[in-house]
Amino acid sequence: MGQIRTISRSGSRFYFDPEKPDLKVPGVTSVLSMLPKPFLAFWNARMVAELAVDSLPFVRQMAERDRQGAVDYLKGAARRYTKRRADLGSDAHDLFERMIRGEALGRVHPDLEPYRDHFAEFLEAVNPELVRAEDVAWSDQYAYAGSFDAILNVWLDEEGELTPDRSGTRHTVIVDWKTSRSIYPDVALQMAAYAHADRIIDPQGVSAAMPEFDGACVLHITDETWTFQPVRIDEEIFRVFLTLLRVLDWDRELSKKVIGRVIAQATDQLVTGTQRRAK
Repeated sequence: MGQIRTISRSGSRFYFDPEKPDLKVPGVTSVLSMLPKPFLAFWNARMVAELAVDSLPFVRQMAERDRQGAVDYLKGAARRYTKRRADLGSDAHDLFERMIRGEALGRVHPDLEPYRDHFAEFLEAVNPELVRAEDVAWSDQYAYAGSFDAILNVWLDEEGELTPDRSGTRHTVIVDWKTSRSIYPDVALQMAAYAHADRIIDPQGVSAAMPEFDGACVLHITDETWTFQPVRIDEEIFRVFLTLLRVLDWDRELSKKVIGRVIAQATDQLVTGTQRRAK
């Protein structure tokens, strides 16, 4: 049994089945990239404008020496910001996994301290029980895969309120950690995809059946605060994800097969008598 492998191609991530090394399927986040995001163009423009205004003297000096360098510097504002946030998010996710597994932490980077403290508050306030963490959800039926953050047991009373002393009824939920500035509706599509997958594959490549879920939650942690709230993962939400999966297939495969070979085309351009006489 081999470990699960992934590759990235043209901005999309693919997972290989450890039992069938020739079988690869798209990742959940690559499927979600098919969602239209018209706001990104405005956000990108705002990032460039703010950088230009906030560092005007520096940009002017750079432009005097290297105009193209200044253009590239401004053009990369959104990309650099996204990378910084992604790196912070990855480090925070690593921290959360260690904490949910009960690992004792030493000193952490100052940027991660508020995330550590807020996750510790979450653990005390909710008192969850870890079922799985950082494994891969794999759909044999629909051919997709993705790495989820955690499956937890939490306890709720008859009114749906958390009972951290575990006196209520146990509920199994799939959970996603988010460290972005906001949480967005597409997290429901992401988690519905995980919850409706057929099996779980652990880091050693061993498969197990996907458990039945009572629901899903997103833990949103920033450097200022944290929230824990439910997310819909029902059939209606999952059907939207499957539509995006078909769009990805169109974008990646089918769209390249719909235009046939040229069966007629223009010949040499006609030169009229008027054009000849004008020469």
